[in-house]
Amino acid sequence: MGATEIHLLSAGSALPGPAVDNASLARRFGMDALWEQWVDTFVGTRSRHLAVDLETGEVGTSLADLGEAAARAALSRAGLQAGDVDVIVMATATPDSLMPATVNVIADRLGVDQVPSYQLQSGCSGAVQALDLASQILRSGRHRTALVLGGDVIARFYDLDVDLRSVHPAELVNFVLFGDGAGAAVLRTDPGPGSVAVRSVLTRLVGLGRAPGATLEWFGPANRGGPQERPAATEDYKAIEELVPVMSQEVLHELLDELEWKGDDVDYLLPPQLSGRMTALIGQRLGVGSSQVSCVHRTGNVGNAIVFFQLEQLLQEIGPGERAVVVSIESSKWIKSGLALEAT
Repeated sequence: MGATEIHLLSAGSALPGPAVDNASLARRFGMDALWEQWVDTFVGTRSRHLAVDLETGEVGTSLADLGEAAARAALSRAGLQAGDVDVIVMATATPDSLMPATVNVIADRLGVDQVPSYQLQSGCSGAVQALDLASQILRSGRHRTALVLGGDVIARFYDLDVDLRSVHPAELVNFVLFGDGAGAAVLRTDPGPGSVAVRSVLTRLVGLGRAPGATLEWFGPANRGGPQERPAATEDYKAIEELVPVMSQEVLHELLDELEWKGDDVDYLLPPQLSGRMTALIGQRLGVGSSQVSCVHRTGNVGNAIVFFQLEQLLQEIGPGERAVVVSIESSKWIKSGLALEAT
């Protein structure tokens, strides 16, 4: 008997509040028009959604709020109820609290109970790691349906009183790269209308001897004094610009080689979503897919949610017999990940 085939039935997403464009960020932090132009030209992300009110500093939307909304959308599109879920997995770098796990708060709100639940602590590649774990569990034959989630609320780490004119570039980039959001997907051992088959999943740690490209501390701006006198979040953007395109090529070639696909066999490319500019450059470098599925220019980098946003768009476009490759790279300690999908 062959291995159990896993099918992606649906995906859903959720964003907090209205879009915040670069002009709004510039006004809020007292930056001039040249800074706004720099963001547009060199970062290429035009807007993002934030769970934090930039004027008051209040967090108006939690990760659980966003995850619940995304999960409900994914379940509805799959034609399923909470009682159909046999296992729930979530990936995030920014849980609402250390305990209880955010995945379990979301499960409770949905009415999911008496099932295995898992929460993975990871950066952007966590979405693929969660999909991989859920797929492996389903292949065991003990479960039929998995609800997989990913999301982050990064804006609560912002220091809204900071003077951006004096901020080191390793910190400054965080104010324009990221947005908040959550996504969800439903995996099942049998297909449904418009579903796609998961042909391969790749996730591999490759950070041996490499310094972290991104850090996110447990503390926020309010309690980083004393011995913790360091920023809540930093990015080594130069290292990311250098390594992510190379690692993306490695993921693509490994997936194609495993499945004996050629580049021309790929109809859709879902490239890494660090920023609008980086995504465009990586897409050109990979050179596959007549269509590219990208959303970072309007959502910002929403961390563990981004792959689900892309999958949501893909499922609306992909047709029978078409193939897609997802590439996701985590720079925190360097993880390569990807998916190969086929509409059967």
